[in-house]
Amino acid sequence: MMPSLKQNPLIPGIKDIRAAAHRLSGWAVWTPLLESPHLNEMVEGRLLIKAECLQRTGAFKFRGAFNMISQIPENIKQMGVVSFSSGNHAQGVAHAAKLLGIPAILVMPDDAPTLKIENTRGYGAEVRLYDRTKEDREIIASDIAKQRDATLVKPYDDAAIIAGQGTVGLEISEQFDGGMDQVLCCVGGGGLAAGTAIAIKAKFPNANFYAVEPEGFDSMGRSLRAGELVGNKPGATTICDSLMPPKPGVLTFAVAQEHMEGGVIVSDADVKHAMRQAFLRLKLVVEPGGAAGLAAALSGRVSCKNKTTVVICSGGNVDRIVFANVLNS
Repeated sequence: MMPSLKQNPLIPGIKDIRAAAHRLSGWAVWTPLLESPHLNEMVEGRLLIKAECLQRTGAFKFRGAFNMISQIPENIKQMGVVSFSSGNHAQGVAHAAKLLGIPAILVMPDDAPTLKIENTRGYGAEVRLYDRTKEDREIIASDIAKQRDATLVKPYDDAAIIAGQGTVGLEISEQFDGGMDQVLCCVGGGGLAAGTAIAIKAKFPNANFYAVEPEGFDSMGRSLRAGELVGNKPGATTICDSLMPPKPGVLTFAVAQEHMEGGVIVSDADVKHAMRQAFLRLKLVVEPGGAAGLAAALSGRVSCKNKTTVVICSGGNVDRIVFANVLNS
């Protein structure tokens, strides 16, 4: 049985998220909460879009990375940091490390979008590529950290990471004072959803919070239904490269059990439609995984009729050719 939030001291609370917001002040972008009359008509309700694709490095991941890395003791910080990611967390860690003046090594799959690999290197990090079908990224990163006495920065299952990502929810709660019926948030490992859910529920306890995942990678939703952690089966593919974890984190799943109403599955076709609408109606470039929440709303997988729904568009790091193909499809 998973420990409750009160029993697990590793899970952050709203005070930790507020402390993270203080650390991030002046560093992270306060991203806007957007609204489109056209999208409202499409869903027959009010749809508010938190545009995290406008965040530093193009995704929410900078928040958690900076919050965690900035708290590493000075005598350890200069040994550097090591992490593993398919792209957005890699960029967040690389940029945060550069701002804080410390070296970073990122373990990334060799099939990650070229843009994400190039951007990570552009922030000054060393990139170690691996084959996701044959190698274990966590083992590779842990070995490097041990060899170099560096600090391992987990992509989602860490209290400081979750608290940093939770500042997205804290901003939403401060940007919006009306009645909020539901929140749709994409889920990979669950760091963003967990932190945001904690912050949202602190102000809007009656708002329903849904984890949105692509077909074949709905491990959070299945874990919630099973009451225990369930991994994704190998062999599945999705356009949502940022939402392909082996399974949710232990901490993020514990938060989900306490604060989330369930999981929602979206198809690649749903996601592509959402990407087109975000560009046409909001003038936003949103990557596939970042558009999953919007896809759930626009596809009707979650009814938004006569409701106020907040959707988090979590990232905008998409290869040019992929984005062009989506817009032209």
